Amino acid sequence: MIVKKLRVFLLTGLLLLVGQSLMAADGMMPAILGIRIEFIIFALTLIGVAIFHHKTMYVALTGLAIVLIFKYIFTDFSLAEHIIGTEAHEGEWRILLNLLGLLFGFAILAEIFKESRFPEILPHYLPDDWKGGFVLLVFIFILSSFLDNIAAAMIGGTIALVVFKGKVHLGFLAAIIAAANAGGAGSVVGDTTTTLMWIDGVGPLDVTHAFVASFAALLIFGVVGSMQQDKFNRIISESSARVKVDWGRIAIVFMILVCAIITNWTLDFPALGVWIGLLIGAFFRKMPWHEMKKAWMGTVFLMSLVTIASLMPVDELPPASAWTAFALGFISAVFDNIPLTKLCLEQGGYDWGVLAYAVGFGGSMIWFGSSAGVALSNLYPETKNTVNYLKNGWHVAVAYVFGFFVMFYTVGWHPHAPHKEKHIQQQEQVIIQEKD
Repeated sequence: MIVKKLRVFLLTGLLLLVGQSLMAADGMMPAILGIRIEFIIFALTLIGVAIFHHKTMYVALTGLAIVLIFKYIFTDFSLAEHIIGTEAHEGEWRILLNLLGLLFGFAILAEIFKESRFPEILPHYLPDDWKGGFVLLVFIFILSSFLDNIAAAMIGGTIALVVFKGKVHLGFLAAIIAAANAGGAGSVVGDTTTTLMWIDGVGPLDVTHAFVASFAALLIFGVVGSMQQDKFNRIISESSARVKVDWGRIAIVFMILVCAIITNWTLDFPALGVWIGLLIGAFFRKMPWHEMKKAWMGTVFLMSLVTIASLMPVDELPPASAWTAFALGFISAVFDNIPLTKLCLEQGGYDWGVLAYAVGFGGSMIWFGSSAGVALSNLYPETKNTVNYLKNGWHVAVAYVFGFFVMFYTVGWHPHAPHKEKHIQQQEQVIIQEKD
């Protein structure tokens, strides 16, 4: 225990030492070899997360604190304006509050689902070889196409916990995360990034061809991950006659999911629907509020990491192309995909379906690359070992590359005109017609 604490303090000291050695009095942000200090601190934070996987929250908070210190010393930065926003800048409060509500809410939902005992009857119906795991991954994939990927990952992880008697292979956990992210890539209500595109003016049908890549990727990570799980611990068919399912809890789960879909569709705020459903459900069943104690560290970790990513001075991207989108998939594994998507929307000229797959599925390659992965780590702490995750979940990266090129060579690259400029031109044409 003492050794672990010393490691965290060592990382903190290292980051502070770097910061102290770079301080300047010219009012400009320090840089090393032309690389601004924020990026260096962020990189060190990610390295710290990979090494000190038992202290990820403390590492992320340390990195956030140091970035903020540099921002305040060398710039006119205001954290309040960054979170709340200004007339010229939309604040981060909506994303962070939504993320907070979803991570806590779906942790409770997963426990309600488990307490219903419905997962206990599934081994009787699932194939008792590797195909049973694959069917489960397909279910997660379909669920995430119309529901938030965090919920899909949590429900899938809860089912796996029961049907595999608590012995779930790390490679299969990576496949669960990948299935949750892949299913949402082609739907504007299935992932935060695609919902962001939709709100910004991208048509819902302009992202659907991402499913071509997602289905292709599923064949890779789904089969390999399921075979890994089958060798590690096979599904054993058991009689479900003695299991009494609490259908009232199942109804509450269904109600929560419906509320999340409605508020996501109408308000772009699915977390509100989740908590409305939870509060209504509390009148009929005792809610497992204690699950928030298990989820709070992972929640703080992800919110810290997302906040650091939003503070990075990424003002522009390379010219829009298929290869830029391909690279963004790998960047999404370590860099929050929300600011990346925002930049792409401002830049325009992307094939939105290709981009949706890249930034949506790319985060699956590392456990903290997506909110679904962080949420699942609350159920399975072993996923936080980044080295082991990469070693056992190698098939996710292979699947990403395979899916991307299947889509590229079958559907092609069809960049859309900058949609904001298109809307402006349409409005101008309407005004001209009205004057005439």
